[in-house]
Amino acid sequence: MKYSLLVGTALAVLASGSALANADLAKAKNCMACHSVDNKVVGPAYKEVAKKYAGDKTAENKLVQKVMKGGSGTWGAIPMPANPQVSEAEAHTLVKWVLSLK
Repeated sequence: MKYSLLVGTALAVLASGSALANADLAKAKNCMACHSVDNKVVGPAYKEVAKKYAGDKTAENKLVQKVMKGGSGTWGAIPMPANPQVSEAEAHTLVKWVLSLK
């Protein structure tokens, strides 16, 4: 019983730390210059992205490509530029974090 409680607590701490770390990664990669978690800046709020792609099993790979290569038209006339400073692994981390937001 104590072991299960310890493991559960450790996983909760890791999950919350991971979410914070991904927000830090978004800041480090300059994503927050155009996005925020709750409000539209230049691009959509991350929570709106999560809502739009909820249930879409292809969303992660589509959004990873948009992060890396840029895109336009999905959220209006302002294009999202390519982000060559973001590796594919970092893009997956960022997109998973964005899609997990509620």
